[in-house]
Amino acid sequence: MKRLYGILCFSLALLFVTAGTGVCQGLRMSDNYLIHPSDILEISIYGESDMVRELVVRPDGKVSFPLIGDIRVAGRSTDEVKQLIDEKVSTYIPEASSTVIVKTLGSLKYYVVGEVGNPGMFNVSTQLTVLQALALAGGLKTFADEDDIKIIRGQGPDTIKIRFDYGEAKKGEKLEQNILLQRGDVVLVP
Repeated sequence: MKRLYGILCFSLALLFVTAGTGVCQGLRMSDNYLIHPSDILEISIYGESDMVRELVVRPDGKVSFPLIGDIRVAGRSTDEVKQLIDEKVSTYIPEASSTVIVKTLGSLKYYVVGEVGNPGMFNVSTQLTVLQALALAGGLKTFADEDDIKIIRGQGPDTIKIRFDYGEAKKGEKLEQNILLQRGDVVLVP
């Protein structure tokens, strides 16, 4: 177990080091992951073999669990959801103890389209920078317009465009433009 923990810590540290300085501002390793729609949760009640469910978080942010019905899980950590389930289930099963695991991150989806080697949707387990997303998509094609890449971001009813100049970034200049992508962002490479 110690070895697995050490490998996990090393991998996370490597991710933050390779992401570049100043690029991953706001992320701390101590932050708890907040559940989002499309994530897949495994919820179980200790000692109750018929109370084990693998559930997809619906677009409304809820899941349905036996005895308690619909509960809102989006925007909460697994610890918060565990406490909520324990409280609601205890009416039927005194001293109930649940386990809540995020089994699959279905919500961290990014799209890279246009003149890249492998365009498409990428469902990953961590936030990506623009450069990381472009690398996942196989890099730019020969005739891609590297100076006019745009990040398309939906914010409520509005859509914003964020410019990204790959030519500057590959020279190590203006790295502040290598922002962290948000869920659902589209990187458009003309």
